[in-house]
Amino acid sequence: MIFFDSVGPNPRAVRMFMAERNITLPKERIDLRGGENRQPAFLAKNPSGQTPALQLDDGSVLAEISAICEYLDEITPGASLVGSTAEERAEARMWMRRVDLQIMEPMANGFRFGEGLKMFQDRIRCIPQASDDLKKTAQDRLAWLDGLMEGKTHICGNRMTIADILLFCFVDFFAGVGQPIDPALKNITAWHAHMKARPSAAA
Repeated sequence: MIFFDSVGPNPRAVRMFMAERNITLPKERIDLRGGENRQPAFLAKNPSGQTPALQLDDGSVLAEISAICEYLDEITPGASLVGSTAEERAEARMWMRRVDLQIMEPMANGFRFGEGLKMFQDRIRCIPQASDDLKKTAQDRLAWLDGLMEGKTHICGNRMTIADILLFCFVDFFAGVGQPIDPALKNITAWHAHMKARPSAAA
């Protein structure tokens, strides 16, 4: 297998997941800033033109963070970061969906339409006037999650899951480019510090 890697929070989430699960794969770095992901060679592998992507031994390619992570979780030995029961897997997937749509997506688009506009304006349809509202939407939902995490160490209670890894990589990245964590969100702040202290956060 070959893991197509790059800068940004999306591939970092897969790298962190692999580090937590002690999975090592050959990597090929894709130059996003240079637009390599929009060239025919990469588009033939992943038509969405995004990273991360995982080329399997048969030549087929998986894309999207959750699909790659769940595939690796299933085919490798060790404690699952999705869940060991149907209930645990359902809970993790519920929270993956929530953090993806309600926090990560508006956070990412707030950046693409704002600080990242020069890089993205010729690649995707950008809505600059929506940037501030999207960032506020992400912060509103982080505040909602902060309240739900009272007394918890992780999003799914006391077990760390793929949902924590996904959210951490996005919150950590965008905190450095115009979307800092509100210090009033005590539970999110403590959770972020806990996640950042894990060795896998350096992946």
